Amino acid sequence: MKIIAYIYCDPLLEPVTQNINWEWDVERVYEDLGKPETRSQLQQLLTDCQNEPVECLLVRRLEELGDTVEEVSDRLNELETMGVAVIATEQSYTSEKSHFRADLLKLLQEIQYQQRSRRIRQGHARNRLEAAPPPGKAPYGYRRGQGKYIIDRSTSPVVKDFFDNFLLYGSLRGAVRYLAKKYGKKISVTTGRRWLTNPVYRGDTAYLNGEIISDTHAATISKEEAAQIDRLLRRNSRLPSRTASAPRSLAGLVVCSECNSHTTVTRVTRRYQDKEYLYLRPISCPLSPKCRAIPYQEVLECTIEKVCHDLPLAVEGINSPQLDTVKNNLGDAIARQQEILAQLPALIETGILDLETAKLREYKLRTEISALQARLATLPPDDLRSVAQAVSIPQFWLDLSEAERRFYLREFIRQIEIIHQDKEWDLRVVFIF
Repeated sequence: MKIIAYIYCDPLLEPVTQNINWEWDVERVYEDLGKPETRSQLQQLLTDCQNEPVECLLVRRLEELGDTVEEVSDRLNELETMGVAVIATEQSYTSEKSHFRADLLKLLQEIQYQQRSRRIRQGHARNRLEAAPPPGKAPYGYRRGQGKYIIDRSTSPVVKDFFDNFLLYGSLRGAVRYLAKKYGKKISVTTGRRWLTNPVYRGDTAYLNGEIISDTHAATISKEEAAQIDRLLRRNSRLPSRTASAPRSLAGLVVCSECNSHTTVTRVTRRYQDKEYLYLRPISCPLSPKCRAIPYQEVLECTIEKVCHDLPLAVEGINSPQLDTVKNNLGDAIARQQEILAQLPALIETGILDLETAKLREYKLRTEISALQARLATLPPDDLRSVAQAVSIPQFWLDLSEAERRFYLREFIRQIEIIHQDKEWDLRVVFIF
């Protein structure tokens, strides 16, 4: 019993298939790649079936036999006339069954839907090869034009001001309130978070398959600002809810080492006096007696002292040869991919690559470069050492407002632990690196 198999694969939509387990003893596999109109291997299959008896043909899905329902039906009839049984391994269809006609009728509508879906996805895939924007409305601050996103001069200043406010204060809710107050532009916190993470504002184009192509249009923010935003979002995600926009710089950072409870800033006033007193008090202390409150200003002064002393030492520890090696390896990998990308025009001109294959290769290279650049952006910035030297000066902290102080503390500190020692206490500052 001679069994053969046929595969049609469009590299635009799916990776080239390799080593398919047919669960049959297949003598030969015919495979067509690329444009559907050039199914040379399918034509060779039909010719071979006329010249030599074949008992069974295996396919994954019937729609691989043609581009329309009529083509699929004609080829099934041709194979049936030659006595070849067709089995679709991923569909409930076997032409050997007595009721295979009924099965085929049930599949015709599905085949038609799948082929229409394939044509739509092929169109989207060709747009991706041209780095064209995906379907849908352009993000606020942009419009469509010339096959790419173009900055909308009337709305982009609003978005840029939103990003600048977040970069300055590190508060998403604060940036949303700022936008509503200054421009009357009301957006939800969820929308604001989408703006902060949307690749379009970074000059990149993202597609539904999760792939990103860098530098496809003019950006609203620079790559350095985008990396800073990602660090701020990661930092805020570690904090208790709603503390990212709290007015006090230590809010959400301080934890009591005795009861492992986060602390809250409480305000105490005296009757007939304008002066207020701030304390850090555990939110949910299970001990009895409960851990005592500690004056906020004393904790702040002690924190600044610890940061000025310990931060340069901590930064020295992460600026190690291993980190430099990782950065260099990523930089070299990006450079190699860019060199290959630069060679594609010459390969097209010499006829080694056809235009469609070259575009597909260019698309894959650009997505790989984008992925490497994203990994590089997650590493500590090169100027971290100089920044650490600047913020290790006590006067630097004293000249800041509470909002600015909150930004810098959370840029470097993961957690501040209060360590009780009888009636005394001390601090342990845990940095994020």
